[in-house]
Amino acid sequence: MPCDPEVLKNVPLFALLDNEEIAVLAAQVELRQFAARQRIYKMGEPGGRAYVVVSGRVRVTTLDEDQQEVIVDETIPGEFFGFASMLESSSHQTSAVALEDTLCIEVDRDDITTLLARKPHAGMDLLTTLGRQIHAAQHLVRLRASRNPNLLIETRATLGERVADAVARLGGSWSFIIAFGILLVAYIATNVRMHSAAWDPYPFILLNLFLSMLAAVQAPVIMMSQNRQDEKDRLRGELDFDVNRRAESEIQGLSRKLHFLAEQVSDLQDLIRDSLSSGRPS
Repeated sequence: MPCDPEVLKNVPLFALLDNEEIAVLAAQVELRQFAARQRIYKMGEPGGRAYVVVSGRVRVTTLDEDQQEVIVDETIPGEFFGFASMLESSSHQTSAVALEDTLCIEVDRDDITTLLARKPHAGMDLLTTLGRQIHAAQHLVRLRASRNPNLLIETRATLGERVADAVARLGGSWSFIIAFGILLVAYIATNVRMHSAAWDPYPFILLNLFLSMLAAVQAPVIMMSQNRQDEKDRLRGELDFDVNRRAESEIQGLSRKLHFLAEQVSDLQDLIRDSLSSGRPS
């Protein structure tokens, strides 16, 4: 389906192109319509084409080391996907599926080549826009990599959860134990000294009622705070697991590089040894 130049003008990737450059590009690219749940491309296929979403949504996924599907992005109108594989002429490292009826601009290397051949300055405009997208992605990665579980949970905490944490902190402190003990001793001593005029004589039934009520209220509040602490521990464990997996992947990469360097050094030693042997007089 031919592409209307007005459609390209509303795409952030081509926002810096002038009218002539837009016209050249519109004559090259095509519009593609995808139905809901239709696969646009799958991982491992040749990456000769990239796509810009005009309307609809597309989910981009990949597989981790455990062959589990990981969502890389869910593109919305104006965003693009598949450009890295298209520019490198390599196979796709991700899979893309339309989540709903989606209209995309299909771009291939020849389209970009034709645009740059006719309008060389358009290359800098495209690189500028791509650079902004890369910086935004890097910023997102830095934020996700430096997540603090305590801050994440605190920002989502409700007023009741904050109150529960405050009660748990107060009830589990020596200040509360000492103050509460002094209050109990003062209460009992006052009633004992007042004899028959005491409002709560021995065996202090009213005091027992207050203590029972306090325990009945304090126990579930403390349990609420413990549940939040369990959530913090779970989130902290997940973040540690992600860090460990990244570290393992980097260590494996370094191990492969060291093995490759060791083989190169061994080959170099064999080459030097052969050279010395051939140059030695018989």
